[in-house]
Amino acid sequence: MIKKNSILPIIVISQFCCTSLWFASNAVMGNLVNVFNLNDNAIGYLTSSVQFGFIIGTLIFAILTIADRFSPSKVFFISAVLGALCNIAIIWDGNTLTSILIFRFLTGFFLAGIYPVGMKIASDYYKKGLGKSLSFLVGALVLGTAFPHILKGFIDISSWKPIIIATSIIAFLGGLLIFFLVPDGPYRIAAKTLNLSTFSRIFKNREFRAASFGYFGHMWELYTFWAFVPIILKTYSDLHQNVEFNIPLLSFFIIAIGGLGCVIAGYISEHFGTKKTAFTALLLSCICCLLCPFIFIFTSEIVFIGFLIFWGIVVIADSPLFSTLVAQNAEPQIKGTALTIVNCIGFAITIVSILLLNTLVKSTDSVMVYMVLGIGPVLGLIGLSRSPK
Repeated sequence: MIKKNSILPIIVISQFCCTSLWFASNAVMGNLVNVFNLNDNAIGYLTSSVQFGFIIGTLIFAILTIADRFSPSKVFFISAVLGALCNIAIIWDGNTLTSILIFRFLTGFFLAGIYPVGMKIASDYYKKGLGKSLSFLVGALVLGTAFPHILKGFIDISSWKPIIIATSIIAFLGGLLIFFLVPDGPYRIAAKTLNLSTFSRIFKNREFRAASFGYFGHMWELYTFWAFVPIILKTYSDLHQNVEFNIPLLSFFIIAIGGLGCVIAGYISEHFGTKKTAFTALLLSCICCLLCPFIFIFTSEIVFIGFLIFWGIVVIADSPLFSTLVAQNAEPQIKGTALTIVNCIGFAITIVSILLLNTLVKSTDSVMVYMVLGIGPVLGLIGLSRSPK
């Protein structure tokens, strides 16, 4: 029998393993473009296809209340196996842009049974200190997202297939860990029947709405920033010819450092409150969005990288806190569905943000376009401030 204090580390490791599927194609984007003769807009399309798959997946999971009606651990395991299979399919030599988009869409679809369901599993084990628990879980998501970049940094640039194979294998192992070592939690209250009104009912709660709108503003910025970190680094090195970056390793570090930001924010929230800590992190991230274009002017790469590292910390630090607020303000029997619905809408917003910035970057050489990332945080701060608590 697994002890309760071992449950969180297992969930964290599993979440790390499985969410490495998320940006696997981005880490080898250049290889995919060359091998399959893709066009220059492929990065936006492939990233968005994963997000779109996740949106459709979370929508279906939410409508059918899958995470609340069925064993979350089994849902997590099945999703991990199917996601790993769809991910590894992109190494097929007969792929075209269409088939790769389909495989990435399906990978995103099955991630809907991993990320929000992982948070649901954690919330079924931890009531007290949920914010701190979820901070470790989202930190694992951050490391999983960054993992393909570091693989690329240590594997020969021409050997891209091992990166995809490795991410698929560890995702499968992550699913096995949950299936065999993490049974359903003691605080789980299963929904006994399908209730299609759940989707609309949860937003009648004012506190839930405030937490959700803060999360939506955060999501406008987060995944677009992560997707464009390599491009931001490349742009700076092009503007300053004497600068040479190891872009894969720097991309890994800038994204991965956010995991530390999540953990720090989780501990801070225990002293200053979940909402106040989330608001502060979102405000700092918003300031980074507005300052970003002016940082390109600095000739010191240390200043530039230091700024991106700080941004990488605060851009994700509020994420587990928003999830905590969502979980705490949802009815216990529909907590999993509430987390899934909010994820669904949040990731729908990321598609708009990614495609918008991708279009702007392609249409102009001005670095001022990165200020559009600040739109979401500004609106999120306004929405969160309307909460009376």
